[in-house]
Amino acid sequence: MRALFASFALVALSACGLQPMYAGGGNGAVARGLSAVEVPAIPGRAGWLVRNELVDRFGAAGDAAARYRLDVRLDDQLEGLGILGDDTVSRERRTLRARYQLVDIASGEILLDATAGSDAGIDVVSSEYAVIAAEQTALENLSREVADRIVTRVALRLREGTTRAGE
Repeated sequence: MRALFASFALVALSACGLQPMYAGGGNGAVARGLSAVEVPAIPGRAGWLVRNELVDRFGAAGDAAARYRLDVRLDDQLEGLGILGDDTVSRERRTLRARYQLVDIASGEILLDATAGSDAGIDVVSSEYAVIAAEQTALENLSREVADRIVTRVALRLREGTTRAGE
């Protein structure tokens, strides 16, 4: 009975047009497109972290000639939230926002113009070293999360382009 239901579900899903994003693995159109994205240097420590994450994810499919350029501008904010009676901060919020554009290098056309962001809460404790370490860890985690969101949007855009070209 379960096998019959699973077979029916597969037939129904294939009829609705759903396709895997990374169909074809490393040789698929999306993976090849991602490996052709060049990421110029992004200023600041947050920029260095985000760029490294992006290069790691884009370069996973191999070294293709750059066809696209991803321009990224970051806004990294650290603000105090919880203020105690003696005017000391007890909680901070680190926010990392990225505005990015995927540009076709050959034509200069902007294929994608979007934003991504995330934030994290940080407890401020009596140890200054612990607070600095928590702020840096939050920045590293936010950089990974923002890079993941950017890669997902870029992959979706590249997938749209390949399905339009294949129609």
